[in-house]
Amino acid sequence: MDYQVILSPLALEDLEEIVRYIAADDPAAAERLGTRLFDQAETLCRLPHRGGSARRRQGVKKVLLRPYLIFCRVDDAARRVEILRFWHGAQNPRNIRLE
Repeated sequence: MDYQVILSPLALEDLEEIVRYIAADDPAAAERLGTRLFDQAETLCRLPHRGGSARRRQGVKKVLLRPYLIFCRVDDAARRVEILRFWHGAQNPRNIRLE
């Protein structure tokens, strides 16, 4: 049985901001990237433990879709993956607020 994938309010804001920023130059590319990021997050429903552990963030995993990182938390008891943030790799991950 698959896990449920839920996007946190911060993750939704990130996704909207990423798409809006790229759409200023290329709306079609922005739509493609937004879809790719969302689809990559959705793949965690079948492979929830894919990716590596986020340093200094206990219980948080990260999945790479260059140049973006998708931060998430897996709840095996509830069979749920919460997408916490979509984060550009050039940004300092130490500054990330997950909640």
